[in-house]
Amino acid sequence: MSKKAPAAAAAASSLLRLVVPAGKATPTPPIGPALGQRGVKSMDFCKQFNDRTKNVEAGTPLPVVITVKGDRTFTFVTKSPPTSFFLKRAAGIEKGATNIGKDHPFVGKVNLKQVYEIAKIKQADEGMGHLSLKGICSGVIGSAKSMGIEVVP
Repeated sequence: MSKKAPAAAAAASSLLRLVVPAGKATPTPPIGPALGQRGVKSMDFCKQFNDRTKNVEAGTPLPVVITVKGDRTFTFVTKSPPTSFFLKRAAGIEKGATNIGKDHPFVGKVNLKQVYEIAKIKQADEGMGHLSLKGICSGVIGSAKSMGIEVVP
């Protein structure tokens, strides 16, 4: 085994993906243990995250990608809330349907204008720039159907 292996391992970085409520990050599970395992002070992350998300409505679930470097420093990127969050809010429901199909009623309704607005928000996410707005709308409609939400014109 080479003597450079420990140095290479120390220089490596790890990615951590979490969904954290905006403005409500605390060093409790799941944030504390996930960062603690990697030697990062979770309170530092919580302060930075809450400061960065103070303009977002409190409690909005935000996906976060945290990059922990070998020297125990970190950077993070926040993304837009999940499509299901927007659909539930637009339909005015707490949760999606437990069963979907012909024999089960829809739990809510959204119109195409709402679908379009959700797609415009999701288009701003990195990784979605190459997709057309029509393609993103199709994905939002598919998510709505899988949640038991009816899409009306």
